[in-house]
Formats: sequence, C-alpha cells, structure tokens
Amino acid sequence: MRQSHHTFTVATRGKGLYEFTGEVLGWAASSGLRNGLLTLFVRHTSASLLIQENADPTVREDLSRFFSRLVPDGDPLYRHRMEGPDDMSAHVRCALTQVQLSIPLLDGALALGTWQGIYLFEHRVEPMRRQVAAHLLGD
Repeated sequence: MRQSHHTFTVATRGKGLYEFTGEVLGWAASSGLRNGLLTLFVRHTSASLLIQENADPTVREDLSRFFSRLVPDGDPLYRHRMEGPDDMSAHVRCALTQVQLSIPLLDGALALGTWQGIYLFEHRVEPMRRQVAAHLLGD
C-alpha cells in the first residue's frame, strides 16, 4: 500500500457550491496509484463537501435556495452570533451535510458517475479560503 496527501484551497465568493472536481481528478491521476480510496475532509465548521450533479447549474442554485429557506440567517432562535447573523446558520447547514467524502479509485480513475462533481458548499456570506485535506491510499 502507498499513500499520497495534498491540501486543496478553494476560494469562495460567499454562499454557494464551488466545484473543484478537475483539481481532484488531476491530483489523483498524478499520484501514480491505480486502485484505492480517496478521502476528502474540509477543515472548517461552516463549510461542507458534496457530490452533486455538475451538468445543470440550476441544481446548485436550487440546493442553495433550499438550505437558505431551511436554515435562515439571523434566526432569533440562535444565540451564537459572534461573527454575524450567518454564523450559527452556517454551523447548522454544515451539521446537516457532511465534512468528509470517500471516493474509490479504480484503474487509475476516480469512480465518479457521469454527472457527478465534487463541491465545496460554502455556508458563509463573506468570501473565504477553505482548506480541503486529501488522502489517497492504494496501490
């Protein structure tokens, strides 16, 4: 078994889904590994990771609108507001999604479906620079 590690930086412009599939595919291909498992882990509590459709942008727009309605910013229910009205709502959105993804590597390629892309889901209003740790284990 061999391992490879990398950190991806995803710059955001505020709330929304930011695809970084191409960067992950390129790094995995350059690892020299043929079969194994890729783990991605976002190192933040107000952003998450998703595998989602990458063909029709209205899917991403609808997901963003749904989460904004499900978990509104500035809800008076929240006491934690140290960084503004989107602070606690960002943590709740993160808790409802996921911070880690596992994707098989088969014959040198990630086993993503035809329309699947890898996204960072930014839950904060302000632009951020998010870190995603990658670990590829295989042979």
